[in-house]
Amino acid sequence: MRNVERLTSVKSELLDIFMSMEVAEHEQRSRTAAQRNLRARRGIELHEEFKRLRQDIAEMPEDETEDEMH
Repeated sequence: MRNVERLTSVKSELLDIFMSMEVAEHEQRSRTAAQRNLRARRGIELHEEFKRLRQDIAEMPEDETEDEMH
């Protein structure tokens, strides 16, 4: 009977270890996905910002751009 108890204890420990590894892997995947999403969002924001700047520059009259350069 003692061996059965020891086997059950070892099985329980192994299951606990496995579950904690699964949780750690899930947390890492979640962090990685969040970072990827933030980079993508920032890339979209930069794209929109540059697009607005190009439009703003294109709308400026020619004489204003020459005055500002000198």
